[in-house]
Amino acid sequence: MKPAKKLLLLLCLLLTAPSLWAYKVLYAEQWYRLYHQHLYQYPEDSMENIHYLGMALRSDFANPLNALAEIKDERQWEKYRYLFYMHVNLRLVDSYLQLGNKYNKRNAYFYNYPWKFSNLESLETAEECYRYALNFWEDAVEWSDKASDPKFAWMYIEDIQFWEDESYRIQEGDLNYGRTINRELDRLQDVRERFEAMDGSTY
Repeated sequence: MKPAKKLLLLLCLLLTAPSLWAYKVLYAEQWYRLYHQHLYQYPEDSMENIHYLGMALRSDFANPLNALAEIKDERQWEKYRYLFYMHVNLRLVDSYLQLGNKYNKRNAYFYNYPWKFSNLESLETAEECYRYALNFWEDAVEWSDKASDPKFAWMYIEDIQFWEDESYRIQEGDLNYGRTINRELDRLQDVRERFEAMDGSTY
């Protein structure tokens, strides 16, 4: 077979066999690596990330040799897992907040009356997203509390410094998504009441 034909055959095989590069996603760390930030966050992007992060929470961890940080002993392994769960829950909070913001109506203008019921449905979706975010925030705080147990005193996993910093900020009260989410829920309720009060007389 001529070299050109061999090259063409090889190219065809590569293009028609994407499974050559495929691998089975089994472990929490693998699912987490699929999470990605977009410059412009569309609802489908948020839903994709929510799926990946949800699978990360439900999956087993890889062997400590394949962790996202160098693990030297069992206590580090324990703290690593607590920090991982905390961090993934925080990313779920972010994702649900971004999704909720896409459906949230910041104002109830009188000229929006013709779409009153569509706006109310949109607000309901936004509220549902914010409620989910609040649940994941509460879980993140619980995992941060576990990672901050006195038995981990003076233990700092450098490879996941950002997670360590997140936990520290939660413990200090500097990072508080609960406050942010409840503020959004209060604003949303105010806008909802204004939409519900519309009767079209000023339109």
